[in-house]
Amino acid sequence: MDNDARSSRPVVFITGASRPNSIGAAIARNQASLGWDVAFAFWDDYDASMPWGAQERAHEEFADELRAFGVRALPVAVDLSHPESPRLAVERVRAGLGPIRALVASHAHSVDSGLLDTSVEAFDAHFAVNTRGTWLLIKAFAEQFAQPSDPGAPAMGRIVALTSDHTAHNLPYGASKGALDRIVIAAAVELAHLGITANLVNPGPIDTGWMTPELAEALAAETALGRLGRPQDTADLVAFLLSVSGGWVNGQLLHSNGGFHLPV
Repeated sequence: MDNDARSSRPVVFITGASRPNSIGAAIARNQASLGWDVAFAFWDDYDASMPWGAQERAHEEFADELRAFGVRALPVAVDLSHPESPRLAVERVRAGLGPIRALVASHAHSVDSGLLDTSVEAFDAHFAVNTRGTWLLIKAFAEQFAQPSDPGAPAMGRIVALTSDHTAHNLPYGASKGALDRIVIAAAVELAHLGITANLVNPGPIDTGWMTPELAEALAAETALGRLGRPQDTADLVAFLLSVSGGWVNGQLLHSNGGFHLPV
């Protein structure tokens, strides 16, 4: 495929796609299969601190997997805890793939702790990555759209952020995601004149390798459809929100969770 054909494809920048079984990776595969060029962010230091660990060369291997769909793929290492990193990451994607049509914030800093045992350092780390980092990504993404769109024209830019309503025993994570919700809703209003929509997706409990068998069974029992969510379930909804058909959905927090916590 020639360079002109490649550059005509829309570009999506997806954060939190460092592990092959993650929600972010499923979104990346889905968008590549639909003909989008994909940049995806990872941060090995965080993965190395978690039970699943960091995998050597996993990012290049995943990029090659995406390229097999006939699209361009760009892995981007970014530490979202640093204030300058979001802007630099967006610049890296633009330099490598061109203007970004869609931003999908699928990253998260998550270490369980409650009201009484959360340290100030842990609280600040969660807000730095989950809240401030996403705000600055949104800001850098929106600054690409320098001119207001024509009134009544279809919205072309897309922001989708993954959120959570988990709060008890996970205070800094839940609080930082709650603040993220307000930022994305604000973006839906403040960026509308640029032709950008902004929405949130709460995927509910999805086992990407962090659940014990006992927890997985318990959570499935609390879901009306009788199973856990799969990364592909979230990827399908995100694909709709990024599509032309999803352009009329704006400022929404969508629960894509199979009826989790409904009376069963």
